[in-house]
Amino acid sequence: MLKSDRKILKEVAHYKMPFGKFKGSYLVDLPGPYLNWFQQKGFPQGKLGQYLRLMLEIKVNGLEYLIRDIQKQFPEDSG
Repeated sequence: MLKSDRKILKEVAHYKMPFGKFKGSYLVDLPGPYLNWFQQKGFPQGKLGQYLRLMLEIKVNGLEYLIRDIQKQFPEDSG
């Protein structure tokens, strides 16, 4: 895995939804139907949209455990 990939996964693991019903929730904790709704209606622009798209792929492929492992191995304040 490339260093930049690891950095992105660490950031995704700790990224929180900035608005809406799930404001403050980690992206990994967002329900699948919510992510599917974004896919149908259009993901937001920028980093949030990229991370929501990535999280949908992670969930569709049953890989949430990887994100949860990253959260445990690299707590938010550990840089």
